[in-house]
Amino acid sequence: MGDQQPRAYVGTSAWNKPQWRGHFYPEGLVQRRELEYAAERLASLEINATFHGLQSPATYLDWRARTPDDFVFSVKGNRTVTHDHRLMNPARNVADFFASGVLGLQEKMGPVLWQVSEYLPFASHTTEEFLAVLPHSVGEAQALIEQHARTEADRLSLTAADRPIRHAFEVRHESFKDAKFLELLRRYDVAVVVTNSPPWPELHDVTSDFVYVRLHGDLDRRPHGYSDADLDEWAGRINGWLSGKACPDGRGRDVFAYFDNPDDRGTRSPFDAMHLHDRLGTDPRLYRGDTTFQPPLWE
Repeated sequence: MGDQQPRAYVGTSAWNKPQWRGHFYPEGLVQRRELEYAAERLASLEINATFHGLQSPATYLDWRARTPDDFVFSVKGNRTVTHDHRLMNPARNVADFFASGVLGLQEKMGPVLWQVSEYLPFASHTTEEFLAVLPHSVGEAQALIEQHARTEADRLSLTAADRPIRHAFEVRHESFKDAKFLELLRRYDVAVVVTNSPPWPELHDVTSDFVYVRLHGDLDRRPHGYSDADLDEWAGRINGWLSGKACPDGRGRDVFAYFDNPDDRGTRSPFDAMHLHDRLGTDPRLYRGDTTFQPPLWE
């Protein structure tokens, strides 16, 4: 990230899925070791537990300690912010989220994903108030915690080294297909999420210095997950963002792409992620000096 060559971080939304056991996770692998197993085969994972409830500082430290040095997590913002309060009262709610220990991921912290409900329409004023609050560095997050958090700020948050914080915004209501919404994202340097799922709008606009993709798939038309042709198509799109050819200013972007496809058994996501990595030529194992593992073919 930063001044380095743009890189693709491809993985899955969450990793502790029971239906993966015996398919992606081998028989006999203890649940405690599933994160390590996934992290050795994928470049990144999206943490979804943070959406359902605030985690502890110790949990973030544990996730950081059990993953490779070059690994990156994306973190899904808590539903209190996006669903319960519908983006309102953003300063206190966002402060509470960061005060829970998110910054303990340190150098392994990737973008924060804010996903709003399909029942929430676009409201320019509310959206802008929310975007204006988001901290874009650890220092800004620490200041927000000190000013607004309802509980005593976690010490890890106050001592973490300063670095940029990226944000991505995922919408599920058609009213967000509005030029004003995209203008706000560019103004506040927040990436619009490219959401691949028929029920929700799919926006491909580049609004920040990175691109964030969530590949939910289409259960009706593709019950067995993404096909080879689908993965070829997405690899082409991602290469366009990486190279800058698909970006309005010609500058390449880092790309974060996560599979959460609702296939017939819910087991395809990690395999799709590894196959997409192979197509991009950015296999995470190559960064770690391990070329012995061969990703499985289609089941």
